[in-house]
Amino acid sequence: MCPGGTVVSATSEENCLVINGMSEYARDDNNTNSAILVTVSQKDFGSEHPLAGAMFQRKIEQAAFAAGGGGYQAPVQRLEGLFQKRATTVFGEVLPTCLPTTGFAEVDFYLPGCLTDSLRQGILEMDKWMYDFAYPDALLTGTETHSSSPVRITREDSFLAVGIKGLYPCGEGAG
Repeated sequence: MCPGGTVVSATSEENCLVINGMSEYARDDNNTNSAILVTVSQKDFGSEHPLAGAMFQRKIEQAAFAAGGGGYQAPVQRLEGLFQKRATTVFGEVLPTCLPTTGFAEVDFYLPGCLTDSLRQGILEMDKWMYDFAYPDALLTGTETHSSSPVRITREDSFLAVGIKGLYPCGEGAG
């Protein structure tokens, strides 16, 4: 959650788009931004390959790059458009802060259906206990795919990596 924050490009690969939120010290920009996470499981990857999560992540990042119109424009859609399953063509009261720029695109164009369905459901649930969370003019800017590691390193009871002598995985993906 970034009060008074800005959405910025955090891309690490060519023709892929990843965004992240940040707040400067004063936290005095117009918007507040935060990521909304949805659960992704191995069955969503379509493969049991050890790097299937990373490949799934890259596929979403490539789709977001294309959906935004290329040139590292982040795709944006008003929340109202997400629920009505229609494109956003004009901004409402909330204007984007994303750097370098944005392009209108439906979330359904770059995220798989299982994720957009979870996103819709989660936003409605959060709106029940956080007044106006589902604000129609709120902007969905995609996509922040680096919130969790796409690779999991399993550990033994001793915390050593399974099958790798002397490696103690820690942090994201540590199993």
